[in-house]
Amino acid sequence: MKKFTGISLALLMGISIGSYAQKKYSPKQIEALKAEAAEIVQANHKQSQVMVDKVFSFAELGFQEIESSKYLTGILEENGFTIETGISGIPTAWWATWSNGEGPVIALGSDVDDIPKASQYPGVAYHKPIVEGAPGHGEGHNAGIPLNITAALAVKEIMERENIGGTLILWPGIAEELVAAKAWYTRDGLFDGVDLCIFTHVANNLGVSWGQASGTGLISVEYTFSGDAAHAAGAPWRGKSAADAVELMNIGWNYKREHLHPLKRSHSVITDGGDQPNVVPSKASIWYYFRDVKYDGIMEMYEQATNIAKGAALMTDTEMTYKILGTAWPRHFNKVIAETMFENIQKVGLPEWDEKDQTLAKAVQKEMGSKEEGLATELNELGLPVTEPRSGGSDDIGDVSWVVPTVTLRFPSNIPGLPGHHWSNAIAMATPIAHKGVTAGAKVEAMTILDFLLQSELVDQAWDYFNNVQTKEEQYKPMITANDDPPIYLNESIMKQFRPALEKFYYDETKYDSYLEQLGVTYPTVKKD
Repeated sequence: MKKFTGISLALLMGISIGSYAQKKYSPKQIEALKAEAAEIVQANHKQSQVMVDKVFSFAELGFQEIESSKYLTGILEENGFTIETGISGIPTAWWATWSNGEGPVIALGSDVDDIPKASQYPGVAYHKPIVEGAPGHGEGHNAGIPLNITAALAVKEIMERENIGGTLILWPGIAEELVAAKAWYTRDGLFDGVDLCIFTHVANNLGVSWGQASGTGLISVEYTFSGDAAHAAGAPWRGKSAADAVELMNIGWNYKREHLHPLKRSHSVITDGGDQPNVVPSKASIWYYFRDVKYDGIMEMYEQATNIAKGAALMTDTEMTYKILGTAWPRHFNKVIAETMFENIQKVGLPEWDEKDQTLAKAVQKEMGSKEEGLATELNELGLPVTEPRSGGSDDIGDVSWVVPTVTLRFPSNIPGLPGHHWSNAIAMATPIAHKGVTAGAKVEAMTILDFLLQSELVDQAWDYFNNVQTKEEQYKPMITANDDPPIYLNESIMKQFRPALEKFYYDETKYDSYLEQLGVTYPTVKKD
């Protein structure tokens, strides 16, 4: 049924391998328990709102999610989960486990980091930073783990009362905006022995898909050149400019772009361009993302870029080194989990948006020059495998999807028509829009977990698809090695700069009913014509 490598979680926990001897429930009984789980989620809407608002207020960049992780693991620990911190050598990463004995092992994941320079007052339909220049949740990663906690606690309550066997694991996608943690999780075997993974991600509708997803995988690489310093005016001939090497590499790669297939993507930032103009730079670095819809295409671009870097080093008589900062495999989602989940999506449906919610959404769309259509009122269809690959963004959940049956539940907590990775995407993320979307998503997730806990044949079917369809002709090959360390130093200086100012705005749920109330925001606040 499953793939196991090394010492599996199931063996460590004394759980038998193979089909589980769970008590048989009739379809009517299963539906009754699922309906009860949805009721528990609804009853806990306030707790979900507090979690969403609290993480929003921390506004932490990737690898620096210190307060977010401490807060979320504290809630889980209070509710009986065993917490392991610092997994895969990442200080802010953690693994939260609760088991009720023999049964399916289900992992629930979501991201927690935010976006540089995306600070924004929630509920305000125009640019108004909470702290000027600071990071903010302009992707919506403050909502996913609160959703998972809400769903897990509802299911846990039913499992304990009904003596339903199984294990729930919650884990964070640390530094997803840097695609820089999940490949380390898979490399280190964290998902060995897990039966299935449900990932959650903010969206503007409630949905799920199976098969190859649109978008790309990627490898994230920083190239560093080392030369010799010299007085740039007094003795420039004695210098070997690392900055020249960076510029020559960038020129070489930009010429290469002309010959890349249209499905490929590549972009870069210069992370170190030297110290000051009158000193020939002895150190300089440039950081690239290389994206493609296929693993082989990603690795081909990586090799080509590395050869260009070697050429730039030869031209400037400098030395070149490089390191991988993150990877993401192209995503492939499980058919059985997706189809089961979609049935629950249809039962739950979209939240009931009120006039205030729609007013905010349309005002933000107008501000951003998008179609003023408001929030979604009709569900999307079940997402099917892409027939013609489409380029686009990446997510390192792709690595997880190639080692364990996985889907991504998209939940409606943001506004359609926005640019993404932008302050405007933060506007909804601590408002009733986000809160209602999280509750809807948590209902779907809790119901889906119960489907797999109570029907072991679904677990078998998910693995049958994984083994005999998804991985029949393509096998996962990590892009990182045992010698590649996660770049946990990234964003450290930025958060050190902004954290003292952000701390003044942390949400205090003991004094205020909502973060909007604490900030003094009238919901919604829109521009007057």
